[in-house]
Amino acid sequence: MRRAENLLPRQLGDAHIRLLRIYKAVVESGGFSAAEVELNISRPAISLAISELESLLNMRLCNRGRAGFALTEQGEEVYDAAMQLLGSLENFRSRINAINTELKGELNIGITDNMVTVPQMRITRALAALKQRGPEVVINIRMIPPNDIESGVLDGQLLVGIVPDLRTLPGLNYLPLYQEQSLLYCSEHHPLFNTNKEKLTDQQLAEYNAVVPAYPQSAEIKQHQAQLKASASSTDREGVAFLILSGSYIGFLPTHFAERWVREGKLRAIQPDSRNFTTRFTAITRKGARTNLIREAYIEELEKTAE
Repeated sequence: MRRAENLLPRQLGDAHIRLLRIYKAVVESGGFSAAEVELNISRPAISLAISELESLLNMRLCNRGRAGFALTEQGEEVYDAAMQLLGSLENFRSRINAINTELKGELNIGITDNMVTVPQMRITRALAALKQRGPEVVINIRMIPPNDIESGVLDGQLLVGIVPDLRTLPGLNYLPLYQEQSLLYCSEHHPLFNTNKEKLTDQQLAEYNAVVPAYPQSAEIKQHQAQLKASASSTDREGVAFLILSGSYIGFLPTHFAERWVREGKLRAIQPDSRNFTTRFTAITRKGARTNLIREAYIEELEKTAE
């Protein structure tokens, strides 16, 4: 039987690369709906793009419908090939940036949510210094979960990442940045706000609904969270704050992030001397990556902020 002709053109243009980036986002998000936020385009537009890519490649990449989203065998292979292609494009950009003696190009950086209120402002000060050194540098910031940041740095999509120091991966370099303290909070609308919280036992506290993070945590943090009555979850710390401020939940927040509401009398800490933990944050880069002047300059400026 004659094999179907592959319709992929000899030369790939921006439109083809765009389709592959959309496909990559859909696969990594686990479906069309979840990819809407990541891509900031509508579900019909995503569906149209995937259908266009399938027509272009003359193969079915994924099954979608009531049974849920699932890749076909060919879809798995296309995803792997797309990862290699997109990674190669990023490596090409990095090599071209490295050839330049001037700082020209892009800094793609991934940052864990709600770091902007950290008082030391090391990330911000280093960005300002980089822009002074290279006025033509284009800075692209992605606020995404730590796991996605690690993956982005490893596959070359991100030059630098800012993540909590929860594990050490062999393919990454680590530069310590911050130590962040978190306390257990309730809002002004919660029954515990005006009670004597120092006399609360673990059993009494466990009677109240709590919001817990839906992202990786250290063993110490998990131990604190395990004492709570987990009735809600959030993929980021802003979501945790939303639920605490509703008055229906208690939960842990970084002190720098909660400070504005504490100052306004909208939040109070519950037994801060005992119900607290520290999270360390680091800047990550890929080990063995080709020299990139923009990445090296930014890391250099980050190191200077510690002085």
